Amino acid sequence: MLADAPNPDAAKSAAVHSTPTVSLALGGGGARGLAHIHVIEVLDEFGIRPKLIAGSSIGAIMGAAMAAGLSGKEIRGHTLAAVGRPTEALARIWGLRPATLADAWSGGLRIGQFNLERLLRAFLHPQMPERFEELQIPLKVITADFYEQCERVQESGSLFPALAASAALPAVFLPVRIGGRILIDGGLWNPVPFDHLVGTADITIGVDVVGKPTGDERAIPNSIDSLYGASQLTMRSMIALKLKQCQPDIFLQPEVGRFRVLDFVRAKEILDHSAGVRDDLKRALDKRLARPSGGFSGQLSQPPT
Repeated sequence: MLADAPNPDAAKSAAVHSTPTVSLALGGGGARGLAHIHVIEVLDEFGIRPKLIAGSSIGAIMGAAMAAGLSGKEIRGHTLAAVGRPTEALARIWGLRPATLADAWSGGLRIGQFNLERLLRAFLHPQMPERFEELQIPLKVITADFYEQCERVQESGSLFPALAASAALPAVFLPVRIGGRILIDGGLWNPVPFDHLVGTADITIGVDVVGKPTGDERAIPNSIDSLYGASQLTMRSMIALKLKQCQPDIFLQPEVGRFRVLDFVRAKEILDHSAGVRDDLKRALDKRLARPSGGFSGQLSQPPT
């Protein structure tokens, strides 16, 4: 009896079903979140395009760049060019100054609070779209409702206001009004939103860039360092509680504790210091992708050339 001829369509379908899906949660932490670039670059190397990205604060911004179709290499290059060079960063900020004194006073004088949406438009890659619906990967942007004291997830409509709200660190950036609600930094409510990945993919990845204070543990920190350390302490406790309730398959914590929230001009130093997370992710992915029980092995696809 002649053997049945192989069915290319069936083989292709089986390959598709055996390929694991991945969802990604990128956490908040200000400039420390530049370490997310390493994670995006490693996913590029493995040929992985997340099924869903959830992000808080800087994690939402980095996640939006990936969701827009930018590669890790492109995000790295643009970041180093835009914020890693003090003269370039100052030039971009100078370009946002009010044209006249009347413009400066038009919304009332707010000392120390900046319009983050304007900053994002000046600093983010020009390929960033205006709306969630134009993204190539679904994105959940985590924000916190100031008056209702709850989490609000943005996943449709205008993108830039949502990103600004998610990263609107109190006393530094203005809160953002969306849908009649006053929204602030999503990292204050959900520092690493891996809970939004549950049931969305075969492999879930959470990246925590909150860090912890470093230095001489015998020394009493100054007022600024105390403020930074207190925010880290609060977010650490929230993450610890969430990890008891549910855990992502891969949980990463880059070495970023020595940097402050607004240390963006130290972008290259942050990337250099946190590069070890690349090997952490590669080992974790290799372990997950090689599991016989998972029905798959090796890389998801050939790395891009």
